[in-house]
Amino acid sequence: MIKLENVGITFNAGTPDENEALKGINLKINQGDFITVIGSNGAGKSTLYNLISGTLVPTTGHIYLETKDENGVEVSREITKEAEYKRAAYIGRIFQNPLLGTAGKMSLEDNMLICSKKGWKGLKISLNKKKREFFKEQLKQLNMGLENRLSDNVEQFSGGQRQALTLLMAVLSKPAILLLDEHTAALDPTNAALIMKLTKKFANEYNLTVMMVTHNMQQALDYGNRLLMMDGGQIILDISGEEKSRLTLEDIAERFKQIKKQGMTNDQMVLQ
Repeated sequence: MIKLENVGITFNAGTPDENEALKGINLKINQGDFITVIGSNGAGKSTLYNLISGTLVPTTGHIYLETKDENGVEVSREITKEAEYKRAAYIGRIFQNPLLGTAGKMSLEDNMLICSKKGWKGLKISLNKKKREFFKEQLKQLNMGLENRLSDNVEQFSGGQRQALTLLMAVLSKPAILLLDEHTAALDPTNAALIMKLTKKFANEYNLTVMMVTHNMQQALDYGNRLLMMDGGQIILDISGEEKSRLTLEDIAERFKQIKKQGMTNDQMVLQ
């Protein structure tokens, strides 16, 4: 799916403000992974996302997109320097701010029409009765009554409604990987719980590959098959499968203390 080899990035190199934000990251994101990413502020989580999405170009290392051809043979293509707008064709990203994922001055149906054009290069898609019915059926999954508000401008919707809509549109665009950057942090508890329920539903039903940054440790434990912890620009824990399912909050805190105390190298810190 996505593979990072010895990826690092340094800001303001050679100046008093030099900051090595990421250091020798080696990470393979597998098809169908639901990875939760935790770490304190400044750990490198957002920088990692910016490198994967193409917002930033690494100072060192390589990034690859791994896909399969029509014969099922795995093909690896380097995307280290590929522009962000090109990666947007196969990488979806949802931010903390619910207003960023939709165009508020446009109607709900126009927002969804733009989303439906993604990946249809060279084809003109018009808004017709059949398309509206498709939009309505998809919106019913949100249980918010939005299927009855196709002509309303999105700016009239609540933050929770807009984030749910953003999530649905991202899923319908069929991304190779969906990056969730604290996508429930700005919502009240009720809407946050609803968005997480929808996230799990879509991930399962569409076999999505998901990375989710969260500061909510319980979310990190409850969701996904794999957990990454970042600190100081490195991945210091990578836990998956049964081991992850048995983790408790106390386990994570204890492992973090042990790693900091022992000063492990990056290779030693990856626990599978």
